[in-house]
Amino acid sequence: MTGQPLRVLIADDHALVRAGISLVVSSHPAFVVCGEAATGAEAVAQYDALRPDVMLMDLQLPGLDGIAALERIRAQHPDARVLMLTTFDLDEDIERALRAGARGYLLKDAKAEELTNALRDVCAGKTVALRQTDAVVNVHLSMRDLSVLRLLADGKSEAEISAALAMPEDVVRALVTLLFEKLGVTSRMEAVAAARRRGLVGNE
Repeated sequence: MTGQPLRVLIADDHALVRAGISLVVSSHPAFVVCGEAATGAEAVAQYDALRPDVMLMDLQLPGLDGIAALERIRAQHPDARVLMLTTFDLDEDIERALRAGARGYLLKDAKAEELTNALRDVCAGKTVALRQTDAVVNVHLSMRDLSVLRLLADGKSEAEISAALAMPEDVVRALVTLLFEKLGVTSRMEAVAAARRRGLVGNE
């Protein structure tokens, strides 16, 4: 990145939420808010017109929801960097967003520093997954999570998991990141050990 501030587009149907996010983002010297949208259709149109460096978009938008809007944006701009905003940390919504091309997700009650760090990470090409509290480590794992876990336990690489599950490798990486968050671990070895302790995968 150059010395120019990163341009951020915000899409949320609640004016107060947009105002709060805008205040946090614009108060940071590394960012500038280049536009706002209140609906999915507006988000698509604003992205096309403004071409931001990164977009923050609510999963639940009126009319065209956030994931449908993301799909339209990515169809026209495959390199779009979009970070989804959500109130609830639900596996199915997150997985849909990742499959649609989101660079991660952020809960709306995230701290200001978490928000700006997430924006910076997404612009640097990283996948972001911030959860509400440590308690969500105990949320259930989806069938897809379990499939990835079992392949990790078998020693498969991300490329091999991608081929086995017929999903893009960047989605596999994002799902592995989410798995680490859920299990409260930081490495593949720890993830497999935690899964075995909980009886999620078989012991060797």
